Amino acid sequence: MGKYTPLGDYLRAQQRNEVPMTFAQIERVIGGTLPHSHRYRAWWSNNAFNSVMTKVWLDAGFRSADVDIEKRKLVFRKLAPQEPGRVSEDAVGNVERAAVSKRHPMFGALKGLVRIAPGTDLTDPADPDWGRMRET
Repeated sequence: MGKYTPLGDYLRAQQRNEVPMTFAQIERVIGGTLPHSHRYRAWWSNNAFNSVMTKVWLDAGFRSADVDIEKRKLVFRKLAPQEPGRVSEDAVGNVERAAVSKRHPMFGALKGLVRIAPGTDLTDPADPDWGRMRET
């Protein structure tokens, strides 16, 4: 039995579609403390390769949502049951987007994060001696 197995058992026993929990409640359920990395939003993502605990809640049929790091709480939402042969809405959206553009999905992810001051000439070398041969 793994450290986070009790969380999976707890979630499977829930009849509700949403299970709000504090980080302290999760620690009581698992009988231990969460790792320091739980203080970062990425740790609570629903990527099965993210952490062992993520795989536990996904295997129990839940996704993490509404993560509030400062208030130390989140909501586990039950995944809709998947019918055999049915494609999830997320997968359909990804297929449709892929058909529209051949660009990498991360293309444009940093758009708007860099601002260039008006009057800046990006073709000017930053080093005035750039390109000059140096004599030794």
